[in-house]
Amino acid sequence: GPKVTYVPPPPPDDEQAIFARYQTGMNFDKYDENVVEVSGLDPPAALMSFADTNMCHTLTVNIAKAGYSKPTPVQKYSIPIILAGRDLMACAQTGSGKTAAFLVPVVAQMMRDGVTASSFKEQQEPECIITAPTRELINQIFLEARKFVYGTCIRPVVIYGGTQTDYSIRQVKQGCNILCATPGRLLDIIGRGKIGLHNVKYLVLDEADRMLDMGFGADMKKLVSFPDMPQKEKRQTLMFSATFPEEVQRLACEFLKTDFLFVVVGHAGGACSDVQQNILQVSQYFKRDKLIEILHSIGNERTLVFVDTKKKADFIACFLCQENIPATSIHGDREQREREIALRDFRSGKCPVLVATSVAARGLDIENVQHVINFDLPPTIEEYVHRIGRTGRCGNTGKAVGFFDNNSDGHLAQPLIKVLSD
Repeated sequence: GPKVTYVPPPPPDDEQAIFARYQTGMNFDKYDENVVEVSGLDPPAALMSFADTNMCHTLTVNIAKAGYSKPTPVQKYSIPIILAGRDLMACAQTGSGKTAAFLVPVVAQMMRDGVTASSFKEQQEPECIITAPTRELINQIFLEARKFVYGTCIRPVVIYGGTQTDYSIRQVKQGCNILCATPGRLLDIIGRGKIGLHNVKYLVLDEADRMLDMGFGADMKKLVSFPDMPQKEKRQTLMFSATFPEEVQRLACEFLKTDFLFVVVGHAGGACSDVQQNILQVSQYFKRDKLIEILHSIGNERTLVFVDTKKKADFIACFLCQENIPATSIHGDREQREREIALRDFRSGKCPVLVATSVAARGLDIENVQHVINFDLPPTIEEYVHRIGRTGRCGNTGKAVGFFDNNSDGHLAQPLIKVLSD
C-alpha cells in the first residue's frame, strides 16, 4: 500500500490532562462481593489498601492523584503476586481495573530497582514490554502508564501501526523503559535493531486470550523466541483478560514459569453484572428499523453499535446520519487518523453513536457509554462478553441489547443462556 505518513498529535502533558479520569459508579464497592479464586502454590496474601505496600512515596502520590482510592479485587490479588516476582494469569470482568493491576506493581519494582530512562541512543533496551491487540487499547494503556510514572525518570513509549514508522523509531530512541506496542509494529522495530530485548524483566500480554489465539499467537511465539529475549525463567510474564477459554489457558503455559498463579475474580469469562442485558429476536430484514427505534427512544445517550463487517460499519453510520442521528464509524480499514477522529468525536459527544467492528470490542474505556447494541451478534461468546463490557465500567451501570437472528446466531444460543443465567 501507499507509504504511511501519519504522525499522531502528542497527548497533552500538563499534570491536569495526565491525571484526567472519570468517576467511579455507585456499584464500585460491590466488586468486593466477588469470590476470588487463586490457583497455584503458596500465593502471597491479598493487599487490603494501596498504603499496605512499601511502594515509594512518588508512586503512592500518583496512585491517589489518578483516583485509585482502594484496590479492586483483581488489584488486591495481582499486585502482591507481581511484587513477589511471580508469573500471573488473571481473569476479571471488564472495567474492573486490570490495567492498574499490572502497571502499579511493575512501576513499583522498576522504581525499587532504581531504573532511569536511558538517554538518546540508536538501540533502546526497555525493562518492560506491554502488548495488546488494538492500537486504541495500547494507546490507552500508555496514557495510564504516564500517570504512575509521573515525576519519575521512567519513560513509557507507545508505538502502533497506521502511523509513520520513522515517528515510532524517533519516539523509542529518546529513551524507553516501558514499551507499549501492538504486535506488528513491535516485531518491525525489533527487526530493525531499534529495540534490544536482553534487558526485559517484565512481559505483559493484555487481552491475553486474543494475543495467544489465531490472531497474534504466531507473533507472540516469535517475540519470545528472539535470541536476546530472556527465557521465561529469567523474566516475569503477566497475562490479563476478561475471558480465558480453556484451550488458551493451555497455550499460555508455554509462556509462563511452572509455578505461575492463576487469579479468577467471579466467574471466569462471566459478563459484567453492572450491565443489564436484553436479547431481542430480530431477523436480518428488520434490524435497521429496530436500531432506529431504539436510538430514538434513548435520545442523545452515548451508544456503541457493533456490526460484523467493515463495510457494514460505514453503511450503518451513513444510514444513521441520513436519519439525523449523528454517527461515526471505526474499523480496521479506516486510516489511523480517521480512527482517532471517530473516537474523539464519540468521546466528546459530537457523535453520540459509534458504529464499530470487533476492533473496538476489547479494553476501550470511554466515559458514559450507556448503551451497547449488538446489531450483529459476534461469532464467539467471549467476544460478546468483551463487547458488552464497553459499558458498565468502574462500578457504573449500563445497558446492552443484542439482536438475535435464528438463522445466523443459533450457535450462540447455549453459551448466551449460560452467560445470562450466571
